Amino acid sequence: MPAIWTRRCLLQRVAPLGVAGLLGGCGFHPVYMPTASGGPGPAARNMAAIEIGIIPDRPGQLLRQALEERLGSNPGASAPRYKLAVGYSIAGEGIAVTSNSTATRVRMTARANWTLTSFNPPHAVVTRGLTRATASMNVFDQQYFAADLETEQEQRVLAGEVADRIAEQLAVFFRRRAGMS
Repeated sequence: MPAIWTRRCLLQRVAPLGVAGLLGGCGFHPVYMPTASGGPGPAARNMAAIEIGIIPDRPGQLLRQALEERLGSNPGASAPRYKLAVGYSIAGEGIAVTSNSTATRVRMTARANWTLTSFNPPHAVVTRGLTRATASMNVFDQQYFAADLETEQEQRVLAGEVADRIAEQLAVFFRRRAGMS
């Protein structure tokens, strides 16, 4: 049975290999690339050694849980080398307003100002950053329970986006610090 090499077949099978070869030739290395022995790379090792400080209020709890998932933090597994302190806030702004000044749609903006410090030397700032994310939601005027559920869901979405961005920034920092830009 002869193989028919159509343009689509080439794009699906051969093109990814070519792109991988080109990226490798320009010095590109995946951030989460494991070591040659198959162990976790510098970014994953350092991110797992981060202790995440308490972030107040319910949105802060959601962000802390999301950060623990993304960073691979395992409290009690080994002695942490870093501490991540996060200042987190969510602000709402009415973007769809009726003639009687009632908002029917709200834009929520999450802002996280974070600082990574080391335990040795104590309290030495390693890196810091600022991350933002936005989401919007409908406001239900007659359904308090639905509005409460919608708010909780949007807070989860924002926490996930902010945690993704913080994890990306930390991974890139640790990768560069290891000398593998």
